[in-house]
Amino acid sequence: MAASRELRLVRKELVVDLGARSYPIVIGSGLLRDGELIRRHLAGRQVCIVTNNIVAPLHLAAVRDTLPAQDLDVCILPDGEAHKTLDSYAMIIEHLMSHRHNRSTTIIALGGGVVGDVAGFVAATYQRGVAFVQMPTTLLAQVDSSVGGKTAVNHPGGKNMIGAFYQPRLVVADLDTLATLPDSDYRCGLAEVIKYGVIKDRAFFEWLETNVDALLRRDTAALSYAVLTSCSTKAAVVAADEREEGVRAILNFGHTFGHAIESLTHYECLHGDAVAIGMVMASDLSARLGLLARDQARRIKELLASFDLPVTPPGNLNAEAMQQAMGMDKKVLNGRLRLVLVRALGDVFVTDSFDHGALLATISAGGRLCDG
Repeated sequence: MAASRELRLVRKELVVDLGARSYPIVIGSGLLRDGELIRRHLAGRQVCIVTNNIVAPLHLAAVRDTLPAQDLDVCILPDGEAHKTLDSYAMIIEHLMSHRHNRSTTIIALGGGVVGDVAGFVAATYQRGVAFVQMPTTLLAQVDSSVGGKTAVNHPGGKNMIGAFYQPRLVVADLDTLATLPDSDYRCGLAEVIKYGVIKDRAFFEWLETNVDALLRRDTAALSYAVLTSCSTKAAVVAADEREEGVRAILNFGHTFGHAIESLTHYECLHGDAVAIGMVMASDLSARLGLLARDQARRIKELLASFDLPVTPPGNLNAEAMQQAMGMDKKVLNGRLRLVLVRALGDVFVTDSFDHGALLATISAGGRLCDG
């Protein structure tokens, strides 16, 4: 199905169904200026907007102007994964304390995945938990990190090692914010979009194959459909397994490899780029194990490459360091590494039973089994 006017989305609302903790994901244009929508989900008069020094000049004024009656202040973080740390967490806590925020405050995370993760962890722990609203301004955050309640900061020993499951009251995905994204950040979000096609929706994967050009030029209809479909898939998976005790682990397809690459490059490799490489390596391993047909592994790699995403790891990474870094992954249980592997497009599973020699071969070859 090619992108068309019928796919154009003015506003759409999905619900993450978690009983009493259910919340809406609202997708559309001009949402940062929808004061009525936002105020419905605030806990009280106090609001703290957490953002960063890149997003603030672009979008902060719109949100502040939307909430003129609120007792509102702003905490601005430095930009980048390198600042997803306990130091940034402590900075926000100190801001809240110095501005005398109480238990009826609401923290609004205005930014990408780093802002959302750190601000969400603060919301989960400040005075034992305060209200939290996600306003993701990157494609990656809109389709992935803002939905599902995972909050965390990094540790030098591994990514997202310190955190909590804590659901927001509202996710506002304003598609207008994507127009301000640099190409590199936009492509990182497309990596997570492709993930949903591989793990759960072969028809969506095939739609992506036919809409590469439309998505690269940020066509409104194609982008709306991609965000809506991605969020629908994630909302359903999270509703089925909120705390990642079962099926939710499939959302980490490619992430065990990818997080190791991020850690080993000291986060110089962007998250979406690392996940793209990780998906290629997971597909490569699946093919080596005889689970996935090589032509399907090749299609995954070619689709990622068609969006100008990297498909091979940095040349300075060695196999032993990769294996050690993967051993710190949060999916390790009882000392056994679990991976998300692929049987076919739209069909993945989680396992700790695989040939570690094949894993070493995949890492050593950089996922190149299915080239050519």
